[in-house]
Amino acid sequence: MAAETLTFSDNGRTPGWPSFYTYYPDFIKGMNGYLYTFKDGNLYRHNTNEIRNNYYGDQGISTITSVFNPEPTLSIKLFKTLSYESGHSWTVTDLNTDLSTGSMLETYFEQKEGEWYSYIRSNAGTVDWKLRSANGLGTCDTVTGAPAATLITFVNPIGSIISIGDIVYSTTTPVIGGPVTAVTSNSITIDASDVGATVPTGGDMILYYKNSIAESHGARGYYMEFTMTNDDTEAVELFSVGSSVMKSYP
Repeated sequence: MAAETLTFSDNGRTPGWPSFYTYYPDFIKGMNGYLYTFKDGNLYRHNTNEIRNNYYGDQGISTITSVFNPEPTLSIKLFKTLSYESGHSWTVTDLNTDLSTGSMLETYFEQKEGEWYSYIRSNAGTVDWKLRSANGLGTCDTVTGAPAATLITFVNPIGSIISIGDIVYSTTTPVIGGPVTAVTSNSITIDASDVGATVPTGGDMILYYKNSIAESHGARGYYMEFTMTNDDTEAVELFSVGSSVMKSYP
């Protein structure tokens, strides 16, 4: 684990440890209203230029971790959105509940009436068979063709929910087959040529999973912990963070 510098504040009603810093000086001293540190034999005076997130010539990031916990343990909630008041956009690198995980790129947030706003997204590549993103097509009839163009046919119509780009899995213990490249009323074609993919065989149970980001429905759980990061080199203020929360109905 990397070394960190901790700060203690004895001001206000609740003294405590407000911040952790990734810079790790050899010596630190406050004097004449300035903070001085020594690192590798060099003397530095802090807060004297406009470059932020930079210590000893290394550019870093600012990180804030907090939690939403309305009505703790009383009911499972559905956290639909994340919003914050700030002069700049932030990235949500980790978003966790006791039931799910997610994250949001800086580009997902749109500024509306002075507040940055985004729907909560699942992590790319997430596969949770309990979610509505997972569906079953049934037992396949035949499987033919090369791995890069594997044709899977069914006796009965497969419906209209499956679409190109969905990821197909097979067998009762789902193993990945590959993305869907074509769809007809009673067949699909997949690309099973990637390393680690398994070409289904006739009689296998076929399932598919929608894009985990595009099909996100929020995050369910008793609580939601989130981590926000910012790597700007200019001053950034974060005033508040909020979420649209409702009771989850299975």
